[in-house]
Amino acid sequence: MQALVIVAHGSHLNPDSSAPTYDHADTIRDVGAFDEVKTGFWKEEPSLREVLRTVESDEVFVVPMFISEGYFTEQVIPRELRLDGWDVSEWDSDGLNASHATLTASDTDQWVHYCGPVGTHESMTDVLVRRAESVTGDPDVGDGFGLAVVGHGTERNENSAKAIEYHAERIREMDRFDEVQALYMDEEPEVDDVTDYFESEDVVVVPLFIADGFHTQEDIPEDMGLTDDYRTGYDVPAEVDGHRIWYAGAVGTEALMADVVLERAAEAGADVGDAVERVRRRTRGTPAAGD
Repeated sequence: MQALVIVAHGSHLNPDSSAPTYDHADTIRDVGAFDEVKTGFWKEEPSLREVLRTVESDEVFVVPMFISEGYFTEQVIPRELRLDGWDVSEWDSDGLNASHATLTASDTDQWVHYCGPVGTHESMTDVLVRRAESVTGDPDVGDGFGLAVVGHGTERNENSAKAIEYHAERIREMDRFDEVQALYMDEEPEVDDVTDYFESEDVVVVPLFIADGFHTQEDIPEDMGLTDDYRTGYDVPAEVDGHRIWYAGAVGTEALMADVVLERAAEAGADVGDAVERVRRRTRGTPAAGD
């Protein structure tokens, strides 16, 4: 038997924080890729410390629903799962290319394939583009549009910006959008000045965040000038300084994220059959703009 455990941060304050994790787990469970699919959280139940005890399988694939390599993926999760002998050098990563490491959970004796975070996987690029398609309602969106990939950014962890730059560059190389820019909340170039960085009249803004919360629902819309008060809502698209801003909300809420989780597990040796393709077929529909 093989199991998948998706681990995420969660929140005591925002009940929607865990919703994407549950949604993607349900999608993967429905396509039958694993004997068991479980979820665990740092700030919610079941806790990271206890989640492996909810799993009957001896072989477990653990995929972190985090954007970047850093404190949580390198220290908190391995510690809470009690991965015997874990060291970050097991990933042999420069901050972008963590794949997987196989260790034993010391208290359950399970064989654990600990995968890199979803946010640095190359398939996340496709999810960002799909998010642009979803918010505009146009599966061919690109010509005449700019695209901003937005991250939190912090000078305390250089890896925080690496994932943003990585995916922005990959989308730029597609030559699909007229302009592609990486922007940040806490670093330059800042998302507050989004219209300063684009000549395109239409700009899609996609936050590289796992869940919609304080930053994506309140800070970013107000910082960009979509609204003076997030509680009053805003239009999609919204007119700002002569541009139409198509604000997509957190990329982690996009249904195609389930594909990234599966690919992480498959690269670690999970036998997922044709589940990746079935997930892509299930999530191919593009809703109307603003949905």
